[in-house]
Order: sequence, then structure tokens, then C-alpha cells
Amino acid sequence: MKLKKLGLVFIVIGFLLAVFAAFGMANGFLGQGSQIIYIIVGAPLLFTGISMQFIQSPKEQRKKPAIVLLAISLGLIAIGALSKYVYNWHGSNLEVIVGVFIFCFGFAPLMTKFRYEKWSQFIGSSRLAFLLSITDFIIVVMIFVGLLFKMMHWPAAEFMMLVGVSLLPITIIVWNRVLGQQLVFRKTAEENLIEVHQELKEKNDEILDSIAYAKRIQTAILPPEKMVKALLPNSFVLYLPKDVVAGDFYWMQKSDNKVFFAAADCTGHGVPGAMVSVICNNALNRAVNEFDRRTPATILDQAREIVIQEFDKSEEDVKDGMDLALCSIVDMKLEFAGAHNPLWIIRNNEILEFKGDKQPVGNFEMAKPFTNQGYDLESGDLIYIFSDGYVDQFGGVKGKKFKPKQFRELLLNIHQKPLDEQSKILEETIIEWRGDIDQVDDICVIGVKI
Repeated sequence: MKLKKLGLVFIVIGFLLAVFAAFGMANGFLGQGSQIIYIIVGAPLLFTGISMQFIQSPKEQRKKPAIVLLAISLGLIAIGALSKYVYNWHGSNLEVIVGVFIFCFGFAPLMTKFRYEKWSQFIGSSRLAFLLSITDFIIVVMIFVGLLFKMMHWPAAEFMMLVGVSLLPITIIVWNRVLGQQLVFRKTAEENLIEVHQELKEKNDEILDSIAYAKRIQTAILPPEKMVKALLPNSFVLYLPKDVVAGDFYWMQKSDNKVFFAAADCTGHGVPGAMVSVICNNALNRAVNEFDRRTPATILDQAREIVIQEFDKSEEDVKDGMDLALCSIVDMKLEFAGAHNPLWIIRNNEILEFKGDKQPVGNFEMAKPFTNQGYDLESGDLIYIFSDGYVDQFGGVKGKKFKPKQFRELLLNIHQKPLDEQSKILEETIIEWRGDIDQVDDICVIGVKI
């Protein structure tokens, strides 16, 4: 704003000097020397003031005024030259004078700003770019104004042209040297960048290979589809890891005619979560197979001990573990125990909720034995257990969480459909819900129909 106000002052002063010079020339009360002084002071002030109105504007906003000033200056110079040398009109000097001053003090400053912005990025030194751009501006002014003075037979023409021509080779040499150094620097930087890029690519490939191998390991501990259909013929498992590997996992076992199944959510996701999931999966297997636990609550109690023992081997204070819902079914009798996560049963178009204990399977200061809950099943009952990844997913018009209430309504709307179709609808719904938002957590939903 200060520069614009100063430019307005220049415009007023320059305009008054130009008017006074023109009036003095017309009425003959100014000598030629005085006229020249008023013109060479007033015109630069006037057109410099005009350029100052735009020089601090954004680049795109400066382009149009610069083009207009260039067109006006070249047009006036062309008209003046044509009138003088073709039609021999003596009044044509005014067009040439105005045109040259517009070019030098209206257009050239804006062009200098463009050059400074362009080369300061390339050179890497804003100070050097500024000095070279200003020198270029001085050369343009000296040469063009010197030619104008020569044409008008005004004094100091040869001096101004000599200054401009003398500075020209110096700036060319400096520009060539600076640009040459930058080209060498950039070539070296590009070679180093290529080398670093290759190293990063190799490291990235190694990491991706390791993650792919971790994926194979995690897949190996998950119940295969054949086992799922054998133990729970009328069921589906919706498993959507956030990353290649996941902290969520589903688990199934059969012992003494009891079918155990769980949807588990370990601390973290990705590679860290997957590492915890291997420990927690192993803890559930050992609780059933090694320690002969046969109810969901005692399985979780034993699994907690195993998980704590595993992490106690570390010198660091590790409090990782898992939240999960664990069920067992035998002879239309269901048992349930949960670590934070609930069990939902849909019967007669209503959801019956069995809440889990408010503690994880892992290190917890106020740990207590898990609660075993029983329920008599009826034909047509639908059982749902899940991790929190589905309800915590952000999305929708307002970018909010899906939330349990909406999940309840969705399950009630689709529970009478075939299980495979339910799984497909659940997946399509959450993908549509999140839209362009990244998946925030692993998702695991298990549905079983009695």
C-alpha cells in the first residue's frame, strides 16, 4: 500500500511537470534546456508511478497491465517513427518520446520484477538475482533513452548509450557464469537425486517384500474359508484391513463339540498391529489347546495371562493387548465374554445387546475375571460380533463417524437377506460412506445365523 501511495505522488508530480513542460514549449517561455529537464524528470516519474500501482500485485494480475503498457509504448514509437520518416510530420517527436518513456519506466520495471521472480528461484540467491535484474533494467533505460536523446539531439545521449553498452557485456558474462554454476550444481544435484531415489526404491522394495511376507504369515493364522464354512455353515466374515497387514483378526476353534469364534481388535494397525495379533491369536489357541479352557470367560482370563507374560519379557513397559468379542455355541446354547466389545443378537426384528467387560485382554491396572454370559438360542437368531473399525469410520456428507446407532439400523434393515448378500451390503455401505476419506482402522464383522 505504501508503494502504491508513493506511486500516486510520482504520478501527480510527473504529470504536473509534463504539463508545465508542454505548456512552456507551446508558449515559448521555457528554453530548450529547461524543457529537456522537465521532460526527463517528469515523464519517468509519471510512468514509474503507473508501474508502481501494479508491481506488488500477484504475478497473474501484473501480466495484463504489462502487456497493455508494452503495446501502448511500441504503438506510440511506431506511429511517431512512421510520421517522422514517412510523412515527415515534425510533431511526431512527442509520440516517440512518450512511447520510449512508457517502455522504459512503465513496462520495463514490471518486466524486471518478472525476471527477478523467475531467476531468483533458479539462481538460489535473491540478492544476486535482484542486482542482475536491476542492472538489466539500467541497461535498457540507458540504451533506449540514449537513442531517444540522440534522435532529439539532446545532450548526454552518447554518455547514456556508452553506459548501457558498457554494462551489457559485463552482465552477459555474470549471467553466463552464474547460470553455468547453477547448471553444474543442478546436474550434480540431479545425479545425487537419482542415486538417492534408487536407494529409496531398493529400501522400499525390501520393506514391501517384508510386509508381503508378513501378510502371508498373518493369513496363515486366520481360519481358512473352508474351516469357517465347516464350523459355521450359515455365516459370513467381513475382513477389511486398513493396510496390507492388520491388527484385527478373526479366530475360530472347535473343542468338545463347542464352536468358538471371535472378532478381535489388537492395539494399533498395520505392521505393529499385526505383530500384536500374532501374539494374541497364539494366546487364544494356547488357552483352549494347552490350558484346556472351555468357556469364553476362562479363555479370556487365560489369554490375558499369556499376553502379559509375553510382553513382560521386554525391558520396556508394554501395555499392548486386544479388545474382542468371543462366543461359543453348542446345542442351541450360546456363551459370550467380551473385552470392551459387545455381542448383538437380532430376534423378532429387535437387537439384544450383551456388553463386554470394560477391560482389555492385556495389562490393565484394575483387571478382574471376565464375565461369562449365557443365552438360549432359537432358530432364525442372527449373531453379530465386530471390532470398532466399522462404527469409527469417518465419512458421509459431514465427515463424521458412522456410529453404533447407524450400524444397528443397517443390520436391522438387512438381517433378513442372505448372509453373503449382507456381507456385500456392509462392505459397499462403508466404502460409499467414507468416500474420499482414508480408512481409519481395520474392520472385522462376523455374522452367524442359527
